[in-house]
Amino acid sequence: MTTTPHRLYIETVGCQMNVLDSEMVIASLRRHGYQPVDSVEQADTILFNTCSVRQHAEDKIYSALGQLRRHKQRCPEKIIGVLGCMAQKDQRLIFERAPYVDLVVGPGQLQQTAELIERARAGGGRQLAVSLGRRDGPREQVRRSHETFDPLRDPAMRPTPFQAYLRIQIGCDKFCTYCVVPMTRGPEQGRPPEDILAEARLLADQGCKEITLLGQTVNSYRYHSGGRTTRLADLLVALHDIAGIQRLKFVTNYPKHMTAELLQAVRGLPRCSHYLHVPLQSGSNRILQDMKRGYTVEDYRETMARIREFLPDAAVSSDFIVGFCGETEDDFQQSVQMVRECRFKNSFIFKYSERPGTKAAELLPDDVPEEVKRRRNQELLALQDAISEEDNQRFLGRTVDVLVEGPSRAAEKRGDAGDVLQLTGRTMCDRIAVFPGTRRLVGEILPVTICDCTAHTLIGEAMTKHAGPPLVGLDPSLPPARKARP
Repeated sequence: MTTTPHRLYIETVGCQMNVLDSEMVIASLRRHGYQPVDSVEQADTILFNTCSVRQHAEDKIYSALGQLRRHKQRCPEKIIGVLGCMAQKDQRLIFERAPYVDLVVGPGQLQQTAELIERARAGGGRQLAVSLGRRDGPREQVRRSHETFDPLRDPAMRPTPFQAYLRIQIGCDKFCTYCVVPMTRGPEQGRPPEDILAEARLLADQGCKEITLLGQTVNSYRYHSGGRTTRLADLLVALHDIAGIQRLKFVTNYPKHMTAELLQAVRGLPRCSHYLHVPLQSGSNRILQDMKRGYTVEDYRETMARIREFLPDAAVSSDFIVGFCGETEDDFQQSVQMVRECRFKNSFIFKYSERPGTKAAELLPDDVPEEVKRRRNQELLALQDAISEEDNQRFLGRTVDVLVEGPSRAAEKRGDAGDVLQLTGRTMCDRIAVFPGTRRLVGEILPVTICDCTAHTLIGEAMTKHAGPPLVGLDPSLPPARKARP
């Protein structure tokens, strides 16, 4: 007699950490006989891996849970679970707002997910597993309650088997006034370097070619053991020579930890990407102080100067929050000026979202009107897009190496079924490129000559006899091709 496998649907919201967490949860559940499916209707186990950084992310999950109320009434045997940062932050509030939810699991308890599901399925009632709060015990006890369960890896569960995230650090001790991460992810702690290297070798054995190292402030990574301290620069050197790994990236960086030692390591290691994500958040010193970011605009300029000294060709991206508590028009214009001055490859720009439990929510009024936040968001995005397109035009006529990820979004939307179609991939400096090619190129690193661009995309032709003929009219939303500059 064969047992029908449980059918799992998981929806992931949020950052790269959440994407990695979902991969590991799925890998763990697959070992317990679960089969991933594509829809809620097909599943007998429905999980949401959540984010608490902005209200919109939480609203999206509560809305999705609301839509499942009748579904659960019709099929009470189905298991519904909320995982991740929102689970850690809201805890029993989730059961109050959605009493048909069966389990709530924080980021530090994800390794227990299979066991908790089975308890709920066996009639054990609601299951709650979360970490201790920052003030709920001694630091070591709190730290242990936030441990992760790396490295359960499954290449079939990644967007592509050729690219993977590798967590080197969890938690955060910066306590920016707007941010819930120190509460939901716990104290900052680096993983042992030997564990990281072993996981990287496993990824290489699975066919991974590009690894992105993850940490809330990844360049502050350090691990003390046996009288020796390992920092990110040391880790990059050790990872660089693992056979099969052809690219190394790391995100997200904290400006004041962007040391000369780290930049020298990146410069001296050919497989290290010259792409650095270094959030600024605001161009106003007054706002940075209220955010408790721990640096000034002048400090950030020094960081950018150091990056340009060691890596003149580096692509630097940033984060900005507009409409933070008390932000005046002058404060905002200072952010505009910093975007003009730094010419970021791209910027992730968000309207301020008050988060319960943060110092900003406790001490600072959310006093910038929503329409002002929206206007500032759009203005800064428009400026960044213009800069991004201008900088992308520098690539016209150049040939860049692209790691082919698969069909482009446009090809997937059209449902292209042929062997020749529009492919997408990323350059060494993390720019997205699209070009015509065949499916057998997926996973390869190949030269692509750029003939056109938008603010967010390089458009080119693959320099290989296997790429196939040029495809005309692949994406009507793209502008007409312009001639390469001499």
